[in-house]
Amino acid sequence: MTATPEDTLYLDLESGRVTIALRPDLAPNHVARIKELTREGFYDGVVFHRVIEGFMAQTGDPTGSGMGGSGKKLKAEFNAAPHKRGTCSMARAASPDSADSQFFICFKDARFLDRQYTVWGEVTEGMELVDQIKRGEPVEDPDKIVRMQVAADVSGE
Repeated sequence: MTATPEDTLYLDLESGRVTIALRPDLAPNHVARIKELTREGFYDGVVFHRVIEGFMAQTGDPTGSGMGGSGKKLKAEFNAAPHKRGTCSMARAASPDSADSQFFICFKDARFLDRQYTVWGEVTEGMELVDQIKRGEPVEDPDKIVRMQVAADVSGE
């Protein structure tokens, strides 16, 4: 899948860069919000607070506790895209319309999540770096997003 620079995220870890193709065709409001938060620097320095072996790595909570967010809930945009290795999807509480800023990246297929969580992107490069994120619930000495950027905003890298 090839995305335009406007629909591509660079998620920089200490170990290198993960490239994510955004899917505004599936979840236009979630993609717009993630780009807005990314451009504000919201995700920079945020840890992966919940990382489950064989399942997923979750981030996007500025408190690192799993209870925080940006303060703006999003209406669900559940879609038919499968939760498979590299899928980026929104975390949420029990209410379908409770997604905020937290998201997760699937390590493996997690098809039991299909149509219950909003898929908004897919890792296209650097999945081997995602595989190296430290596991735990909570994670001791967690890995963090060093910086996240919209590719269209990056020049000369």
